[in-house]
Amino acid sequence: MRRRSVIGTSLAMVVALGLSACGGGDDAGSSNTVRVTLVNHVWTDNIKKALPEFEKQTGLKVEVTQLGEDQLSDQYNVKLNAGSSDIDVMMYRPLQEGKLFAENKYLADLTDKAKSDSAFEFGDFQAGPVQATSYEDKVVGVPIITEQEVLYYRKDLLEKSGFTAPPKTLDELKAQAAKVEADNPGVAGFVSRTGKAAAVTQFSSFLYSFGGDFVDANGKASVNTDQAKQAYAYYGGLLREHGPENISTDMSWSEAMAIFTQGKAAFYTEANSLYKNATDPGKSKVSDTVGFAAFPAGPAGSKPYNIPSWALGVNETSKNQDNAWKFIQWAAGKEQALAQQKAGVPSARTSVWQNPEGSASYPKDLAEATAVSTANGVGHDRPLVVKVAQAREIVGQPIVDAITGKDAAASADAANEAFQKFLDDEAK
Repeated sequence: MRRRSVIGTSLAMVVALGLSACGGGDDAGSSNTVRVTLVNHVWTDNIKKALPEFEKQTGLKVEVTQLGEDQLSDQYNVKLNAGSSDIDVMMYRPLQEGKLFAENKYLADLTDKAKSDSAFEFGDFQAGPVQATSYEDKVVGVPIITEQEVLYYRKDLLEKSGFTAPPKTLDELKAQAAKVEADNPGVAGFVSRTGKAAAVTQFSSFLYSFGGDFVDANGKASVNTDQAKQAYAYYGGLLREHGPENISTDMSWSEAMAIFTQGKAAFYTEANSLYKNATDPGKSKVSDTVGFAAFPAGPAGSKPYNIPSWALGVNETSKNQDNAWKFIQWAAGKEQALAQQKAGVPSARTSVWQNPEGSASYPKDLAEATAVSTANGVGHDRPLVVKVAQAREIVGQPIVDAITGKDAAASADAANEAFQKFLDDEAK
């Protein structure tokens, strides 16, 4: 299969960036030096502080290149496509570029290393994130940072309306949103992302909880099934009927979060990783009244996404793969995973969530909600394709149409036809 590229940046500019960032070509480093490329993230900051411990334990030297997300993508696009071997370990986004990297054979097969290492205990990783870091039943990455969708809500507003507990089902969510809205003029019953592409990730949990998915078991587009149509109609209807007044259809998480934290909405479905925006008094007017609950169950149960936002992989062309694995073995091991989670970086390891130390820094109800997501979660929050951005635009159109009161079922039919053509074109 031909190698695919999805980055449109100037080649000359990217090459210059890649060389300046890594300090040279394939001859750089030695077998005792592990060259690791990481993104700007609190996980990276934490791991860099702990590196002396790893170097002392192993006698290896770690050479870190740290870049912003756009720079990281640019560098990978140039270096990996050129077959460069001067990256050993790479931090990547499984749901954004995982399929592209796997199809292009950028990622080494880690199956034997991961599953034969009893100390590493690969079985400790949650099923959802592992699904996203696997390709054709092979382990090609190790999840290090996760996100799950949960329900944010206002405790004070529920109590005022006579509710003793947050909604456990999507039917209850609609009913409670309507009652709280009626009892509090100027406050929306519900808010969430509305932008065509931005809303896809949060809508996905509704889709799964209705029993649908973006693609069926045979790899065919499935956004026009009865379950998918019900999910589109529910999500769009909830926002249309109980969302903010004059609701726009271009809200990403920051706009939706602002509405919630300014006290203008009772319920909000969002990634748990963003919770401090709602609980920090410096950012939120409702910080002392925010509660968290598991994603409400639909006809198929509570099936929120449980995804790895970032993972570690080994460059297939690296000549230092054994030592690259030693770094991953340490950086994604139980000890570092616990340290990261205590610092606020959600882990993909089950044992870390089961350890009281691992959840001590999280609000108790958020930890409990996350436990439900990790147990029932689906390992993707968008279509698993090469051209992710384009796919999100297609499957996100019925969300916008449902919010604006158009025929959601007809929109889903049109989206399914366009999405199937997209899938057929990618398969060529």
